Amino acid sequence: MNSLKTAAAGLALALAACNPQPMGKPAEPPLAGARIGGPFTLANGDGKTVTDRDFAGKYRIVYFGYTFCPDVCPVDVQTIGAGLKAFEARDAAKGAKVLPIFITVDPERDTAPVVKAFAANFHPRMVGLTGTPQQVTAIAKAYGIFFQKGKVAPGGGYMMDHSRQAYLMDPDGKPLALLPVEGGADKVADELQRWVK
Repeated sequence: MNSLKTAAAGLALALAACNPQPMGKPAEPPLAGARIGGPFTLANGDGKTVTDRDFAGKYRIVYFGYTFCPDVCPVDVQTIGAGLKAFEARDAAKGAKVLPIFITVDPERDTAPVVKAFAANFHPRMVGLTGTPQQVTAIAKAYGIFFQKGKVAPGGGYMMDHSRQAYLMDPDGKPLALLPVEGGADKVADELQRWVK
């Protein structure tokens, strides 16, 4: 009889494993406590000096790239903008709490007007930021972003090698999660819905 009960219990466990229950929200964001982000000083698209304190109280999507990028950066930034728009359509009040920020890793070419025009193409509230090479290096290091200038072509053009992450930061500037830009706008919206309160 005991072996029958044991077999029944084993079968019940096996069936439960085949049909897992939907999981609730994780108790803690995946990047909670990570040493990502921190104070910074840069320039916005109008050439005005801004610091991390100017964005306090907002959830921030932070993405590093460059405007002369021929493929990856525009696609990623478009996905971020579309994902935020999709999230805003689901919940306008929560969507208004999120600010997308594009930070160049190519300050030599990406001047304030250039980053402003670039960011405006993807979301009406997206902020483009640039700075001196030292300022850009400092914030990239704070966010764990690798970048370097590629080989200069005979005509003077060049590519930038860089990390490809989109961070979601909380209103205090602490990291919450990486946004799955490779999964498309709906996946970005889902992740925003998961963490924006």
